[in-house]
Amino acid sequence: MADPLGPSSGGPGDSDDRIIQTDLRNEMSRSYLEYAMSVIVGRALPDARDGLKPVHRRILYAMYELGLTSDRPYRKCARVVGEVLGKYHPHGDTAVYDALVRMAQDFSMQMPLIDGHGNFGSVDNDPPAAMRYTESRLKALTTDSLLEDIESETVDFADNFDGSQQEPTVLPARIPQLLLNGSSGIAVGMATNIPPHNLGELIDGLQALIKNPELEEKQLLEIIPGPDFPTGGQILGRSGIRETYLAGRGSVTMRGVANIETIEATGRPDRDAVIVTELPYQTNKAALIERIAEMVNEKKLEGISDIRDESDRDGMRIVVELRRDAYPQVVLNNLFKLTPLQSNFSAHLLALVNDEPILLTLRKMLQVFLDFRVETVERRTKYLLRRAEERDHILLGLLLALNQLDPIIALIRAASDTATAKNQLQEQHGLTAIQSDAILQMQLRRLTALEADKIRLEHEDLLKKITDYKDILDRRERVFGIIQEELTKLREKYYTPRRTEILDLGAGLEDIDLIANERSVVLLTETGYLKRMPVSEFESTSRGTRGKAGTRSQAEEAVKLFISCNDHDTLLLFSDRGVAYALPTYRVPQCSRTAKGTPVVQLLPIPREEAITSLLSVSSFEEDNYLLMLTQGGFIKRTPLSAFSKIRSNGLIAIGLEDGDSLTWVRLALSGDSVLIGSKAGMTIHFRVSDEELRPLGRTARGVKAMNLRLNDSLVSMDVLPIELADQIAQSLEDDLSESNENNSLNVNDGPWVLVASASGLGKRVPVTQFRLQRRAGMGLRAIKFRREGDELVGLKVLGPGEELLLVSERGVIVRTSADKVPQQSRAATGVRLQKLDQGDRLSEVVLVPQKIEADEDEEKTEQDNAPPSQAADSSKD
Repeated sequence: MADPLGPSSGGPGDSDDRIIQTDLRNEMSRSYLEYAMSVIVGRALPDARDGLKPVHRRILYAMYELGLTSDRPYRKCARVVGEVLGKYHPHGDTAVYDALVRMAQDFSMQMPLIDGHGNFGSVDNDPPAAMRYTESRLKALTTDSLLEDIESETVDFADNFDGSQQEPTVLPARIPQLLLNGSSGIAVGMATNIPPHNLGELIDGLQALIKNPELEEKQLLEIIPGPDFPTGGQILGRSGIRETYLAGRGSVTMRGVANIETIEATGRPDRDAVIVTELPYQTNKAALIERIAEMVNEKKLEGISDIRDESDRDGMRIVVELRRDAYPQVVLNNLFKLTPLQSNFSAHLLALVNDEPILLTLRKMLQVFLDFRVETVERRTKYLLRRAEERDHILLGLLLALNQLDPIIALIRAASDTATAKNQLQEQHGLTAIQSDAILQMQLRRLTALEADKIRLEHEDLLKKITDYKDILDRRERVFGIIQEELTKLREKYYTPRRTEILDLGAGLEDIDLIANERSVVLLTETGYLKRMPVSEFESTSRGTRGKAGTRSQAEEAVKLFISCNDHDTLLLFSDRGVAYALPTYRVPQCSRTAKGTPVVQLLPIPREEAITSLLSVSSFEEDNYLLMLTQGGFIKRTPLSAFSKIRSNGLIAIGLEDGDSLTWVRLALSGDSVLIGSKAGMTIHFRVSDEELRPLGRTARGVKAMNLRLNDSLVSMDVLPIELADQIAQSLEDDLSESNENNSLNVNDGPWVLVASASGLGKRVPVTQFRLQRRAGMGLRAIKFRREGDELVGLKVLGPGEELLLVSERGVIVRTSADKVPQQSRAATGVRLQKLDQGDRLSEVVLVPQKIEADEDEEKTEQDNAPPSQAADSSKD
């Protein structure tokens, strides 16, 4: 019998039809990413083309549709907010009104886009009046620079939230609004903070870029020297501006304008006072005065007797009266140091380019706007061309009718109805449907000679316009000429002088000039924390000692990468996805051994899905230097180091990878050097870095096979043998050294050697002559015999005499020792104990202490040894 409840009865067999089984982690990840992208694209970040977020764009377009232009009366802000909410922005009215208010505040925007009437707040952070009391309309600049030509099919329109209206996806901006008024916003996982600029300087920069697309950054920075804040103030120095413009992020130091004046008062002696007339951008005047008063009461600011606000409609004036025994300049310096009278603007030039958040430089921002402006002018020209051609098509029909007036009138009079007349006009006179309609709708007064002349003149004028429009579309220089002409008109009409003064401090020093070139070690933990420590933190010890902890918590902060370098070096960081990032070594925060360090994502814009797999320090990007890159899959590549001299802030592709492969080791090499590659099973291959074995390849190339591996074996290490040592080995091989001679080479004390280290802390020095040169992609030779099962090779290092080693374990315990203390053994030996490891710990990395500074110290020691006895005695006392 059939089930009376039907197939949807809710029995146990039907549950799978209604419940979708899914993994909670995947669903949460997908849903959160969708939400994040919605916030990024739909709310928080501005579009790089018109510089507006969706809410601002909708407010301006709604006011334009309401006809609230600068030559029309004001309308209540409540009316505008209702229009925006009902048609385009289904969110809270407070959000819309707050955005509208900000666009009307002359202390928030360099050139406000809305003309407000009523109380729209103040620099004291006073709230604006309710929307039912305030009125607004568009500024003339907004109409001329953002909304002009919006009805000429210059931009795309999309459905609103319910599909009942169309709204523009971007406004046809004629000026770089994003830089003019700046923007700030906090999205999910990212934020933007763009300072405002001067309109005249931006237009001059755009015109210079149009005239010379290859304009140098230095010349562009001379035209656009820096931000121009609506509240005026001063900017200290140009290094922060330069960093912001060239890298997309930076910190600009702002300072208010304050002068020392003598106040005359009747009945009491004259007193000095600090008069503040301009504040840093986004500084709350009332909060500043309150902060100064608090610090005076807490005795943190000395020498101040009174504070009052004398600001009025004529301008800002904060009077800080001083005591008679106070030093005015000292008080002013303390105000700059301890109060918001001097603050930093943390710029982050992040904006949407093709609906994707991109960190932009100044040049890139201007270029994105220029590309958009070219597209807008071309679309407007195509629209005008189509309209002109459509109108001319009708005029051609009217001219034909005027030339054959009598037959056409006779045809129309003889026709039984309009449709018949229309069809006969098309069949007998070759007219189109549009032309036939125009003839049938033509009034009798158009048949006069004067009207006929007007039609002919209009036709001739349209032909000239059509030719001109086609010429514009065919020649890009005409498009740029139109853009320049429009920019010039806007500059002449709306130019305002610069308000913010940029002070050249005259130091003439870069950060690196103020930092000593000390030896350091840079450590990256498994959790992504990067830190720099002086080599002096780790005293040289005997072989086999335990060492010192290099991380805060050995249980949590396992060491992943560890190198030694000098503070003036450039630190190159390579990710598993084959992307290279650059960071000056001195900018890695210096920490103690027990400090956690700084997340690498705070120092570089590294995506969270990427992991840093190799660190490399470079002192100079010379032409004859190369980078050797080895992937986990066994592909090796040689690329000129000069290709990485200018790495963008968001990284540079270093190698092309196959699916599942990852970049793991990167080393410096010269042409003619040789490379040693070791595997987990203790096998080592040694071959030349030459054009025959390893020719140079471009950045995006994949590379070639480095070594053949046995089953379950994998690569673990790579190091480079300098060319002069490689030549010595090649010469030895040419002399056909016997096995006995090879064994006798163990007694040679001048190197070079290969330090072979295993995970259990065992190691040895093997003369490089025991690793004969082979062809690439071979099986290699055995480098070490493991003492116990489960041990594996972790590192190979080429050593010379007098080298110092830093051994680091997975738990961050570091030993500094002399390589000369490690005994020489053959390839078949098991080695000796290099480091005493705790239970469960393993040796993870071996690095060399750089020799450059060591040589300087040796020279200083030699000078002391050669000095007269009296001087030597003084030196020893010191």
